[in-house]
Amino acid sequence: MKKIYYNGYFITLENTHIEAILIEDSMIKKIGTKDDILNLKDKNTEIINLKGKTMMPSFIDAHSHFSGVANNFLKVDLQNCNSFVEIQNELISFKTKNNIPDNVWISASGYDENQLSEKQHPTKDLIDKILPNNPVILQHVSGHSGVFNSKALEILNIKENNIYTDNGIIEIKNGILTGYMEENPFLEYQQKVPPPDFYKLLDAYKKAQEKYLSYGITTIQDGMAYPNMIPIYKQLLENNLLKLDLISYISPNDKNIFLNSFKENIKKYKNHFKIGGYKIFLDGSPQMKTAWMRTPYLGTNTYYGYPTMSDSEVTKSIEIALEDNMQILAHCNGDAAANQYIQCIKQYKNDIKHIRPVMIHAQLIGIDQLDYLKKYNIIPSFFISHVFYWGDTHIENFGYERASQISPANSSFKKNILFTFHQDSPVIEPNMFETIWCAINRITKQGINLGPNEKISVQNAIKAVTINSAYQYFEENYKGSIKEGKLANLIIVDKNPLQTDVNDIKNIKILETICNGLTLYKQ
Repeated sequence: MKKIYYNGYFITLENTHIEAILIEDSMIKKIGTKDDILNLKDKNTEIINLKGKTMMPSFIDAHSHFSGVANNFLKVDLQNCNSFVEIQNELISFKTKNNIPDNVWISASGYDENQLSEKQHPTKDLIDKILPNNPVILQHVSGHSGVFNSKALEILNIKENNIYTDNGIIEIKNGILTGYMEENPFLEYQQKVPPPDFYKLLDAYKKAQEKYLSYGITTIQDGMAYPNMIPIYKQLLENNLLKLDLISYISPNDKNIFLNSFKENIKKYKNHFKIGGYKIFLDGSPQMKTAWMRTPYLGTNTYYGYPTMSDSEVTKSIEIALEDNMQILAHCNGDAAANQYIQCIKQYKNDIKHIRPVMIHAQLIGIDQLDYLKKYNIIPSFFISHVFYWGDTHIENFGYERASQISPANSSFKKNILFTFHQDSPVIEPNMFETIWCAINRITKQGINLGPNEKISVQNAIKAVTINSAYQYFEENYKGSIKEGKLANLIIVDKNPLQTDVNDIKNIKILETICNGLTLYKQ
């Protein structure tokens, strides 16, 4: 199979100007002038006139939760709820429309107390009033907290006299469980919720792939895979259902069961799937005030958020990664969590550089800490869209000056630190052009210019979601740019982002997504 694309703009990210491209099978065979490339055609070559559209490398997801995106197709969507009443209405509507009987679990996700008129988390009582006979879980938009109703607490055997609060919170007021919990306890009990119908879940994974493709993404991540996902992974692989490259990260504690189950997928693709390394969580989220900070949250003198792992636990995880020669990703939102990761890595000096450790989110890393990232080859993957989605909340929590330093991309660029961007989907949509727009404009929902000194160029923002992300995955030699010998992972878009007004970049449309030379999405 041969295809030639010409008569458009080409963003190669290789400092090369080209007029046409020849794809053969899954590879970029040749790039060059229009005449040179067209002279390579034969009777079996398909010639595609781009008609002034732009071709560029497809996007690479540096961090998201593919399984979470899939599961969200089977949950109640609370993202647009602005009050407790609206949450109740969505839950009732979901049960009615889907004819869900009593005693069957109902899962919902995406509520954000910052956008609710009540400005607080829901409680079990709110859910019990409308769904007393169904076990219900509401997951916060961050994924780090949520609410269980009374029926769910009963099934999970969570009682006032048997709870624990190991690096997290199970809320009790007046001696009674409210149903709200955050961090480690929530993540643990969430895993005990029975999975949806297997075949419905399988269909949801197919829909999740289509969603990523619609945003021009051809490499995706499952940022925390749990053992209960193994059966669905096996089904995806055995039936060749993965169209995109999927990289999963696992807890060091689960390594034996995963590595034994997927011996042929350790750090190499088979059927588009590989296990990329290990993942650990060092703190929570800044909008929930669970990110671990070096200085107190605004309005308090003693509250800094809190860690979710001890130094010895972090060190042990790093040691396992080094022993197994596996990459390690650490969720660090606050600068105290960033410091913990840096100090634990510091013990190994140059020994750790080759596994390319990643600091996921790195939103509130201090400018003073960036030199350590450079020194130990730690890749910060910034959740840059927080500037828009929760920038106003960060101003409330940290003050403008500190909030303006979140996701310090330009400071990192000036220090020659390679960085990537991500959306942490399903927290927000995997919309790469919106992310690029956030990085170059840094505007909050209320229109505040948050950290103009940290704005970066369009070119550098594109690199953060293409060639830099390929480097993060050790795939820079065959992904992330338009170059002869690389995979034909490409997108066609309606406007050239390098020539589009910076305010309009988020509106650029993906017209076609090409993975390994095959068109998998077309508008």
